[in-house]
Amino acid sequence: MTAEPLTPGRLRTALHALELFAGLTEDQLDWLVSVSRPRTLAEGEVLFRDGDPATEFHVLLSGGLVVTKVVDGREEVLTRHSTEEEGAEDHDGKPAAAHRFTGELPLLTEGGYVATAAGSGPATVVVGYPRPVFFEMLTRCHGVAAVLLPVLAWRIKSSEVQARKRATVEALGTLAAGLAHELNNPAAAVARAAQELAPALDRLTATGHDWGAEAGGAERGVLDRLTDELAKLPPPATSDPIAQADAEEELADWAEETGAERPGLLAAGVADLGLELGWLLERLEGVGESALPAALDHLAAVLETRALTAELRAAGPRISQLVAATRDYANLDRAPEQRFPVTDGLENTLVVLRAKLAGITVVRAYDPDLPELTGYPGELNQVWTNLVDNAAEAMEGAGTLTLRARAEGGCMVVEVHDTGRGIPEASLPRIFEPFYTTKDVGKGTGLGLHLSYRIVTQRHRGSLTARSVPGDTRMTVRLPIAPSTPTDQVERGS
Repeated sequence: MTAEPLTPGRLRTALHALELFAGLTEDQLDWLVSVSRPRTLAEGEVLFRDGDPATEFHVLLSGGLVVTKVVDGREEVLTRHSTEEEGAEDHDGKPAAAHRFTGELPLLTEGGYVATAAGSGPATVVVGYPRPVFFEMLTRCHGVAAVLLPVLAWRIKSSEVQARKRATVEALGTLAAGLAHELNNPAAAVARAAQELAPALDRLTATGHDWGAEAGGAERGVLDRLTDELAKLPPPATSDPIAQADAEEELADWAEETGAERPGLLAAGVADLGLELGWLLERLEGVGESALPAALDHLAAVLETRALTAELRAAGPRISQLVAATRDYANLDRAPEQRFPVTDGLENTLVVLRAKLAGITVVRAYDPDLPELTGYPGELNQVWTNLVDNAAEAMEGAGTLTLRARAEGGCMVVEVHDTGRGIPEASLPRIFEPFYTTKDVGKGTGLGLHLSYRIVTQRHRGSLTARSVPGDTRMTVRLPIAPSTPTDQVERGS
């Protein structure tokens, strides 16, 4: 289907029927028609693309447009403009006039398009007005601004709400990924230990019977003292893995020569404690040659069982720590506004992002006796997550992340410093703008730093600044220590 060509008369009638141009005089309409360039869009034909420089203001005469953006590799529909739905009530409060024009926001901010617009349905006719013509339109046709400004205000507010929702989803996704990765190790340890514990207990019972049948009273006392001493040993210090492997081999060879049934199990258990053959021989004095194999098998079973139960004991608190850190990070069971130590949120963020920080040295530089803040810790945790996550990506698995916190001039100052590739000088003034990103296409929404800026400046009446050169990027957050009542709070997304 092809749209009928627009004659100047039909174009004049179509433009005058729009709310945007309804109040124009005859002379203004004559000028508008003279600068209008009708264009027909086919289904799916692109009007403008995300990231392209904004060059035109577009007015929709008939048909529809669909506005999309690629977020994390997926194309999402941001909004639709349709002349058929213009009079319908929108659930999100979209003004009727907003269906009829697009492109004014990036023109006014001298930026680029932040989404892609394409035809929705055939015979969609759009009129494109270049930047100089658009600004002349605002000065010549005063009634245009009266319609355009409320739509502009709604779009800015709508983009903020969408930014908060997307950034919240990003933060929850980061939280879920970090939690899943961190829970994998203790959960796997629990599963493995639970699976191996039953046969280990069977071996312990069997070797106990054999040892009891072979040993005399004095020999039992020797082994009882040895197992008690092993239970009280402190965790071994970091040792040379080559030396430990040599000790384990020597222990296994000796245990096999004595006739032990599981020499490898005994050798691994003893060497893992940082012990050698000489230490074991000294403490086994008094056990006869005939009873020694049964003693070694029982000792191996004891060490195996203790190692498995130690894994279970270590995994439980680790899981509890992760759950507690996640609860505190998300601020799930507390009032939204509260007094809190800022370092708690920083530490919980490090726990959540531990997997992304693998290979990166983390340095904490917290001043002692820091005062507590009054605010919204759950929202600030989104800030810490964005800043630390960006720093980790910039360092690509190698470098130093430094977190600093200090009280200064009535404010809490938190600094996130990384030794990564840095932010390009040309990009630095724009990093807090919505949808602006220096990451590759599909790897970022450009909302994280914008949301962080809003949370810090409007929710907490603070400031967020950045300075960067290659190898030295510093994001500095200043938060008032004394509570204050924001006059322009960010609308909170659900």
